[in-house]
Amino acid sequence: MFGLQKFLLLLVLTCFGQLVHGIIHGGKAPESSMRYMVSVQNNGGHVCGGFLITNNFVVTAAHCYHYHPTHVVLGNHNLKNGQMVAIKKKFVHNSYESPETGDDIMLLQLATTNGLRDVIQLPHAEIDLTANEVCQVAGWGKTMSGGKYVGELRVVDVSVINPQVCKNQWSQLPANVICAGGYGTSKGFCQGDSGGPLVCKGFAVGIVSFNHNRNCNYPELPNVYTDISKYLQWIDMILHNHQGLTVKPHMFCCLHY
Repeated sequence: MFGLQKFLLLLVLTCFGQLVHGIIHGGKAPESSMRYMVSVQNNGGHVCGGFLITNNFVVTAAHCYHYHPTHVVLGNHNLKNGQMVAIKKKFVHNSYESPETGDDIMLLQLATTNGLRDVIQLPHAEIDLTANEVCQVAGWGKTMSGGKYVGELRVVDVSVINPQVCKNQWSQLPANVICAGGYGTSKGFCQGDSGGPLVCKGFAVGIVSFNHNRNCNYPELPNVYTDISKYLQWIDMILHNHQGLTVKPHMFCCLHY
């Protein structure tokens, strides 16, 4: 009987932990604080995160393509109250093969451009990140391995990891990545957070790509993000060819039309 009571208590604590914790050991994002965040969805619901860089283009991870996304939900931290917008076209980086080999970036062109949208700035060029610099990552993903997606946006602080330290921890690490969170901490991202931004100094500098063996409880290796600064020309080319606009990196701050 005592063993059953302990089991039930553990079950209750686990359930409450899933409700309280954000991403991994984070918290609920302040209302309207990150309105550039986008939930990338298929007919079954949320599959990945993403973020607006213009009023009709979203950046997300290339590996999210395999979930066959059909639309996004934007405009609210609570997915039940957001606006659903169809995806018009998907642009996967032409060198992408898998998250572990790199180039894990995709642009989504939305079907409608009605209304003003909150966007997030991209870095002007290669951004200088220092080891232990505190950044943020957010999403509607799982709060533990094997858990469930959450309905309200969660955010957590993560520290940047020195690139050489990250390479030493991973036996194989793709080029053009940033490491932050996971290694030596209890904070980071989990499944369902893929495609969301790593935000440092107010810029979206990274895209959630992969962790170690899909383990969130918690991995011994660093979390890995695609380094957006390495793909600014590619992003500019897509926007120019499909929106009739040449967008220089420094202009992203002003795209609210």
